[in-house]
Amino acid sequence: MVLPRRLARANRVVGNRVLGPVARHLPGFGIVVHRGRRSGRAYRTPVNIFKTTDGYVVALTYGLGDWTRNVLAAGGCTVEIRRRPVHLTDPRLVDDPTRSAVPLPIRPILAALGVTEFLHLRPIPPSPGL
Repeated sequence: MVLPRRLARANRVVGNRVLGPVARHLPGFGIVVHRGRRSGRAYRTPVNIFKTTDGYVVALTYGLGDWTRNVLAAGGCTVEIRRRPVHLTDPRLVDDPTRSAVPLPIRPILAALGVTEFLHLRPIPPSPGL
């Protein structure tokens, strides 16, 4: 069972405003910077994000939400991790009941929440200098 949609809506109004300013400093958190698919408006969404061997993985604690659809439609996003922007591309939705891409201590927490969906992203390689 992923967290209920009602909680997601309440979190968007209250939780994101509280967590947003501190999320960019905490380990396991980051701020996804993305644009609305229809509005074109810029949004900033706090997420649980973890480094992997080939990029990053975001735990979709509320399932497939608006921000996830925006990132998928755009083909990537920028994430602020510890106050540093990281440009990411190639978003892929992965259903992983073993939660193998997240750190071992986090797996039981995500299991208790019923989280099995993740968004995997790769960093955009730096362009070679001229």
